[in-house]
Formats: sequence, C-alpha cells, structure tokens
Amino acid sequence: MNRLTDTERAAMHTLVRRAHEASHEPGKAGIAAALMKGDRVIAEGVNHVHLLPDPTQHAEIVALGRAAQALGSADLSGCTLLSTLQPCEMCLAAMRFAGIDRVIFAARQQNVPDKYFAFPHLSLCDFLGPESRFVALGGLLEDQVLDLYADGQE
Repeated sequence: MNRLTDTERAAMHTLVRRAHEASHEPGKAGIAAALMKGDRVIAEGVNHVHLLPDPTQHAEIVALGRAAQALGSADLSGCTLLSTLQPCEMCLAAMRFAGIDRVIFAARQQNVPDKYFAFPHLSLCDFLGPESRFVALGGLLEDQVLDLYADGQE
C-alpha cells in the first residue's frame, strides 16, 4: 500500500509532538518512532542513545523491541514502522530482520546533517535494492521536525 491511512497520518502527528517533547527531556533526543499493526499503534519509542548510553538505542530499535514484546514474537510481518526521521542503515536492517516491509517517516536523509547516517553516500534505494517490495513513504510532516535535526545536536 503506497498511500497513508487516516490512522497513520494521526499517528505521525502524535510522533511529531512526542519528538518535540523528548527533545527537552534529559538524555533523550527528538526522534520518535512507532509500530502499527493494521490501524493500531502497538508500540512507541524515543531515542535513548544518550540516556542509557547505548549507541543502538535509536527510537526505531526501541519501538521494534517493544512491539516484539507486545506481540510475543520477533516476527513483525504485517507491521508498519513510523518515524520522525528517515531510519538509518542499522534501523532499516533491524526492520528487515523483523519482517517489516513498510516505513513512513518525516525528515528525509537529504534534508538533515550527514551525522544521522553512518554511510551518508547511500540512499534508501541503494540499501533496499531494485528487487525489493519494501515501501518507503517519506517527507510526511517534514517541515514540522526539521528544526529538531538542523544542527545535528538533537
């Protein structure tokens, strides 16, 4: 499905608000993610990299872990991941290992500092490959989060 549902759009609005809230919390960064199964949000997460400290605790990874716990399975096929920032290479790989084939995000890689990507010369298309059935919808509400990532100091 290449179109957003009303529920997904509403969930993205919630994530944008949560990212702005998290940007003011000690040890957290202004990046928020969620997993949806059908029209239901089953898990959310914000970036905990500096809170723990743990470089793997991106918002998407936190949300993936919570979704797996909530569903009692590491197989998250049929779920959609939503994020306020285009998922990095690590998060994309984790999504694929979990069976997720659809992602919706706000800020796109080309509009944020390179620091958010370990391999900034790669694009989403490069990572996913030409034969992929993976669906990526980016730029939704982007104007509402770019300020969070402008200086790369979230």
